[in-house]
Amino acid sequence: MKIKRSLMKYRGDECLNCGHPLELTDRFCARCGQMNSTKKLSFNDFFSEFFSGVFAYDSRFQRTLRVLLFKPGKISKDYISGRRMFYANPFRFYLSTSIVFFLIFGFSFDFGEDFESLNASNRDTNPGVIIPQPPQAGLDSINKIITDRQIGLDSIKLDTNPKSYKDKYVSQQEIDTMSNLSALVKKSELYYAFYDETEIRSSRIAMDSLQHAQTGYNHWLYKKAVDVGTFRQNPRLFVDYFVSKLPFIIFFYLPVFALFIWLLYLRRPFNYMEHLIFAFHIQTMFFVLYGLALLIDMIVNSNWVMTTANFVFLFYLYKGMRNFYGQGRVKTILKFLLLNLIFFILAIIAAILSLLASFSIY
Repeated sequence: MKIKRSLMKYRGDECLNCGHPLELTDRFCARCGQMNSTKKLSFNDFFSEFFSGVFAYDSRFQRTLRVLLFKPGKISKDYISGRRMFYANPFRFYLSTSIVFFLIFGFSFDFGEDFESLNASNRDTNPGVIIPQPPQAGLDSINKIITDRQIGLDSIKLDTNPKSYKDKYVSQQEIDTMSNLSALVKKSELYYAFYDETEIRSSRIAMDSLQHAQTGYNHWLYKKAVDVGTFRQNPRLFVDYFVSKLPFIIFFYLPVFALFIWLLYLRRPFNYMEHLIFAFHIQTMFFVLYGLALLIDMIVNSNWVMTTANFVFLFYLYKGMRNFYGQGRVKTILKFLLLNLIFFILAIIAAILSLLASFSIY
């Protein structure tokens, strides 16, 4: 179909896409690359162009994957040296592999069963109240023990009333006199206790009942209290929500990590974007390697699979750094250790911030 569309009789003197002037001998536009053709688009033309684009990307994808797996650092080095049409775009390649990885990750773990098992384990390990048995002694000894330890019923104060949100109640007037942090803590405790007792999900009704101001902040805070109650009953809801956001969290985390790589290699002739491309290729390799490890683990169900994947990835990262940045073994090992330390510190900070952000916008 492409041959028919590029026939001389269909060629024009101006690109229909960008308006660049063309000669009849030009098969493609020199500016945007579109075919020089005035032929009306047919059904066959449309699908021919679609599948040719798919297969062209598929061939680059396979080539990129092959080089990425077996030649650490080479793909990043080639890409920044100008061989960009030879490989798949690093960002597009990262997104493709991350989608596949998290699909495998979702299939390999059932968070609902994990939390149910954890709750059941907690129930089984809770022995409850252990009532001590009286010592095997004579009647006189037993009477003496009872006499010595007996407490008058009038001195025992039994709290027969269950705990109520009223025990934590603070009025709007009291809140107005508190610091922001104290007010946040007091309102959070009150709103959670109120929801736990009444199961009222509407923040407007709750504010009316508690006689608190109908502000957007109070409504949001009460909604978070409702979410806490919901997650306590069904933790999988939040875990599934958080896992679904992980590809985007990691995507925005990598530019921060690349900034530290740039600082670590400040004297090397690489700009920030070149460090970022290297970071995306390393993270893509992480997804490919651990995606394969998860698939194998689902089949053999053995701890050695993930252990092997960990060692392989660490060795791959070392080789990638050495090949891409071209430094000696000693310098590379030192920077490798420092980079891993930075990675884990940033990962902990990013995880905490991401959990808080995910919970706040849930």
